[in-house]
Amino acid sequence: MEFNYTYKGSTAVSESGKSTQMSFSPDTKRPPTYFIGELRQNVAFREAISALHDVVVSDMRFKPKDKTAYKEWRAKQEEINWDLVTAMRQDVAAKIKTLQEELTALNNQSYQRLRPYYKARDEFRRYVWQKQLDFYFVFDPVITVHPDEVFFECFSVDESSYGRLGASYEVFKNISEFACGTTNVDYSAALYDEFQKVRSYKTTQLQVDPSGFEVQTTNEAAYKEVKIDLPDSWVRGFLQVSSAMSLPATRFDLHPMDIHNICFVLRRHKEKQGPRGMRYHLKPGEPVRVVFEPWEIEVVCPRSPYLGNEPQTIRVWGRRRLHILERLIPIAKKFTVHLLGTGMPSFYVADLGDMSFTLGLSGWTANDWSQSGNFDLMAPRADVDEWTQKIIFDGLRENWVETAECLARRLNLSRTSVLGALSAYTQAGRVIYDLNKQVYRVRELSREPLPIERLRFANEREEAAIRFLSQRAVQVISVNNSSDSLVLQGTVKDKVKTYNPSLTIDRDERIINAECTCNWHQQNKLYKGPCEHILALRMQQARQCR
Repeated sequence: MEFNYTYKGSTAVSESGKSTQMSFSPDTKRPPTYFIGELRQNVAFREAISALHDVVVSDMRFKPKDKTAYKEWRAKQEEINWDLVTAMRQDVAAKIKTLQEELTALNNQSYQRLRPYYKARDEFRRYVWQKQLDFYFVFDPVITVHPDEVFFECFSVDESSYGRLGASYEVFKNISEFACGTTNVDYSAALYDEFQKVRSYKTTQLQVDPSGFEVQTTNEAAYKEVKIDLPDSWVRGFLQVSSAMSLPATRFDLHPMDIHNICFVLRRHKEKQGPRGMRYHLKPGEPVRVVFEPWEIEVVCPRSPYLGNEPQTIRVWGRRRLHILERLIPIAKKFTVHLLGTGMPSFYVADLGDMSFTLGLSGWTANDWSQSGNFDLMAPRADVDEWTQKIIFDGLRENWVETAECLARRLNLSRTSVLGALSAYTQAGRVIYDLNKQVYRVRELSREPLPIERLRFANEREEAAIRFLSQRAVQVISVNNSSDSLVLQGTVKDKVKTYNPSLTIDRDERIINAECTCNWHQQNKLYKGPCEHILALRMQQARQCR
């Protein structure tokens, strides 16, 4: 999938002894979005934006070593006659000693002559290394300006980590002008280095340059056009994150020192074999306990009691990605953890006062957001017509940010319809769910509408579910409707076999539990989303209720 950006020049940084001005260059092809403000909380913003950079460059995929050269060397070693080598060793040792002394003198002489070359080569390597870092920023970060805050979003290289930094207007002072909207900004490794120079005694101005939207015809060279060909999985991952954030989760708070202790254990120990999980032991009224596998090291969090109603144990993987949070520990008031379940995604929301940092982690590092986390299939699926969807989106756009309940009351619509429409726009990349404030926000991920049919998961299971419906192979056996949930049981005939799916839907139209007798569900449960038989049962029940 190709994205075309046009920037008026590049992001610029002007620095003096007393002040620093950072001017982001926005995409001129998008609707005017700009912001000009002076940082009030310099150091906290520096640490938070640096943590966002750590998300961008994160790539923890396993990279196996190439052992081809070693195997060739090993094969040659087996052909050597070691008895003959042993006999010749004593005679050769004396000759080697003499030659070694002569070679050392020659090497010293050669090094003195080539010292300028080596110095220049090292400088060139450092220069190339800095330039290569720009390739990490495959997808320029997305900046959104809203009436209450400015927030940055990014995705990691391995597509398993998502970062969002929200900064309220209390972080800034002397805000001169802004226009709400979403845009991509030109971002590079050099800009990260400049962020490290932010100090409390220096005035720092952050500017999404509004002049980038001025019309110019005489200076075409001032515009830089960038074309980026991104894999579908990258864009699909962005669409998945907000759907996952809107699902029910186990929630509790951790003190910053608890996050420090977790990172400390991971720094001091390195696993050489599995299991590599991390278990959260949660008992009502007791401190949260974290156990690290395979060493069974337990970290007790005495400052962080679990306030839930039921005891549970949740196991997560990909724990070393938590090192991204280390820079936030000195400035964080608390970390709110949202766990979707064992092997499911987790979210860590750092409370930074007037800022918040959200780190979203997929179930494990190799399980990226786009391929094995079909969370939009478990999101609200209420059938809402296109006209009503447009009314709901336009209503949200009036305020830019709002809860589903408030939007439903203001538009005089049912909460179920509003959630269904917002879920559809979330999957289309036009709305995002803010986990920190529990609200929906307008956020246009791209300038043009995304090709949803192409991005919607490589969705063989949902296609199969629709096929079952068209063949009238789905039958709803029982419906148990209570005040809190809806329990369905049924049968799905797939060729010569008959499967027995069942599922539980909460009042927000989300799947919270499901079972099926098919092999795919027995192996994966809900870790990779519901199977086609569960989806077909849900769709059939929705049709019968129309």
